[in-house]
Amino acid sequence: MVSETLEQVGQEAQRYPYTLLLMRHAQAESVGAEGDRSRPLSLLGRQQASRMGRALTQERLIPDRIACSGALRTRQTLERMLPDFGDGPSVDYRESLYSSGLQAVWDELGQTKADEHRLLILTHEPTVSAGAQLLADTESAESSLLQLDLGMSPASIALFASSEPIAAWTPHSARLLALFGPRDC
Repeated sequence: MVSETLEQVGQEAQRYPYTLLLMRHAQAESVGAEGDRSRPLSLLGRQQASRMGRALTQERLIPDRIACSGALRTRQTLERMLPDFGDGPSVDYRESLYSSGLQAVWDELGQTKADEHRLLILTHEPTVSAGAQLLADTESAESSLLQLDLGMSPASIALFASSEPIAAWTPHSARLLALFGPRDC
C-alpha cells in the first residue's frame, strides 16, 4: 500500500507534532458465538495484529492514547499489539466505536488532550475508510485517497499528521501520509 518504505513513512511522521493512526481491526472469523460483536480474530488476524504492533514500535509510532471499539475482534487486535507498546499508552474501550460509526471517531478526536501527540483509533470498516477520506487534506496523495474508495483491508492503518493539536482537526485538515498494512511490514 505504501509507495515508500515504512521506515520512510515513520521518519516523515516524526516531523509532525501530532499524528493519528486510524486502524481497522485484524482479520476476524466470519461468525461469532453471540453474533457480529463477538467475532474473534482468525489465526491470520492474530499474526497480522502482532506484526502491526512490532512495526509501529520499530518506526517509533507508539500512541500516547488508544481508543478501541468494544467488539471482541478489535479488543483482540489491541491485545496482540499492546505488549510491543510497553507501559506508554492509555487505553479507552468505547462501545461507540462499534455502534456509532463516524461520529464516534470525531468524538475521539475532540476529546484528545493537547499533550496527547499520537492517537490510535482502532475500529471497523466502513468507518475507518470514511473517516480517513473525511480527514484527508488536499495535499494528501491521490493514490491513497483512491485506495480508500475500495475500503481498508484488515489490520491496515491510515496515518495522518498535522501541526495542529488533534482536538482542533476539522474535515480535510490533516495530511494523509500513508496507508499501510501487514504486508508492508
